[in-house]
Amino acid sequence: MDSLPHLCSSNGGGPGWGLIGMSHKRTTPKIFHRAKALRHNLTPAERKLWKRLRDHQLGGLSFRRQHAIGPFIVDFVCLEKKHVVELDGDSHAHQPEYDERRTAWLEERGYRVQRFTNVDVNKNLEAVLQAILNACTETPPPTPPQRERTAGEGSL
Repeated sequence: MDSLPHLCSSNGGGPGWGLIGMSHKRTTPKIFHRAKALRHNLTPAERKLWKRLRDHQLGGLSFRRQHAIGPFIVDFVCLEKKHVVELDGDSHAHQPEYDERRTAWLEERGYRVQRFTNVDVNKNLEAVLQAILNACTETPPPTPPQRERTAGEGSL
């Protein structure tokens, strides 16, 4: 799924309410429900990391797990810092092009993507947590590149 639904005129519901076919203003209903199902079926490594990221335990930062962003579901995200944390298990060895396309899509929208393996989490959780904290607190999220506007874009 490479394209997002088109914008239509706002119906007065505030930012994002003009999206066609979007659930919760950020993705499609299908992806939103898939993310919800994934939250109930974390891998052991995801569960281990989530226990330490949840409830603002890491530097007071708020993380979400299995969160839908556009056409993708990310393992963990700190929305305030636009920082995505991905755990790469066995399935990622067979999909490097997909991971690259997904990372590029997220980075184009200002997200920073940080990847760890399940082995990293299981064998050295403290170093993983420190790396996440450092990435979230030491550098600002990347600025997305400016697109050229087409006629009529951005006008009311």
